[in-house]
Amino acid sequence: MGKIISFANQKGGVGKTTSAINVAASLGYIGKKTLLIDLDPQGNSTSGVGITKKGLKKTIYDVLTDGTDIHEAIIATKFDNLSVIPSTIALAGAELELIEIENSEYRMRDALNLIRDDFDYIIIDCPPSLGMLTVNALSGSDGVVIPMQCEFYALEGLSQLMNTVSRIRSHYNEKLSVTGILITMYNARLLLSLQVINEMEKHYSDKLFSTMITRSVRLSEAPGFGRPICYHDPKGKAAQEYMAIAKELAERI
Repeated sequence: MGKIISFANQKGGVGKTTSAINVAASLGYIGKKTLLIDLDPQGNSTSGVGITKKGLKKTIYDVLTDGTDIHEAIIATKFDNLSVIPSTIALAGAELELIEIENSEYRMRDALNLIRDDFDYIIIDCPPSLGMLTVNALSGSDGVVIPMQCEFYALEGLSQLMNTVSRIRSHYNEKLSVTGILITMYNARLLLSLQVINEMEKHYSDKLFSTMITRSVRLSEAPGFGRPICYHDPKGKAAQEYMAIAKELAERI
């Protein structure tokens, strides 16, 4: 049975989508059959793996709001063992539409139950909010990875997200756990980065991934080519870091 992992953080610009794409691609690269679900209306995970959003027949929006068979929305990418369920800006309307659907918190869970045996890992890229889409993702997930930038505002947001995970566990999904906290945009030369890491180790040492993602020009440019970093710059530091994260994730869950 495949493991379902959401990448979530209500704060934007923390490397959430970048991490979801590259962990999913790295898992596929090491031989794990992996599905990446783009649950962000911006659709960056879709374009980040080389899928053109124009002309898509079925997306995650259709699955959640119309009950479309989830199998119809899966697209194989050109990368090893990696498929994607895309999204478009139409997904932005799903927040309101889901409110009117009975038991809408479980739409994602019910859809994923139909395919989880087809994959080793299902990675969900959540939107930068704690609305109905993120609730849906967490209600259907085994674990959540929290990408977090090295800054103090991110620490404040982390506390809020931890509370949300606790509420989801209490009301919708008792098996949900925090798989790990992933530090992104790390710069060892900045005192601020070191201070944030020290604070994290005081309160969440058991949740921190052992590898941190450092700032990288090659990592930033990869989405423009529609390629994960392990294909765009396979020998680079960022590719090695995300490969290490993927292997550690596989050991954690």
